[in-house]
Amino acid sequence: MRKLGLIGGMSWLSTRTYYEHINRLVQARAGKQASAPLLIESLDFSNLVRLSSDEDWTRATDVLADSARRLEAAGATALIIGANSMHKLHDRVAAVVSVPVLHIAECVGTRMARDGVKCAALIGTRNVMVEEFYREKLVAHDIELLPPVMGFVERLDRIIYEELLLGKATRQAQRELKTILTNLEQDGAEAVVLGCTELEMIVDVDANVLPIYDSTRIHAEAAVDWICGE
Repeated sequence: MRKLGLIGGMSWLSTRTYYEHINRLVQARAGKQASAPLLIESLDFSNLVRLSSDEDWTRATDVLADSARRLEAAGATALIIGANSMHKLHDRVAAVVSVPVLHIAECVGTRMARDGVKCAALIGTRNVMVEEFYREKLVAHDIELLPPVMGFVERLDRIIYEELLLGKATRQAQRELKTILTNLEQDGAEAVVLGCTELEMIVDVDANVLPIYDSTRIHAEAAVDWICGE
């Protein structure tokens, strides 16, 4: 198996989810005693949360690029960034290393196109829902995305940063997400992309009103494909 590097800590809850998904998938493919050969660098999220200014994003680029270099130097043959929102920096991070950096939205778009999804909704943090860096990867696979509804954007952003990133999964948040998903179905979405790792804390991925494309699971599956040489 090939060694994978994970830039994590954004949040540590997200990193834990990646670690579990990847190892369960490796175990299923390589045997009950197998575990994934991983290098993980867990960054301090307090220095990377709620970035807004160009200066903030430039500083974050330096942090993630340095992490990528260290993981490559330590023997990683490919890298993943364990956070949807930080894929805004994907291209700049990928440019400083010679190994592949698997893009989460590209993995999701490939899966949705394979499944024949034509119209979907994207939910996550504000920058994931509103900015182009994530949406353009899905649109490139001929997937029409519903425009972001700012009321949903504000509610989701608050739930993610004020609750989920602190490890809180409340009944109220679950109800709000169920309402949002129902409204998205009524607006014509055939499927919903969970563009935030922590959202699986309050969304039943396997039983919902719409097919749910959990970006973290899909990203982890692509990582395991790499690890196993598939």
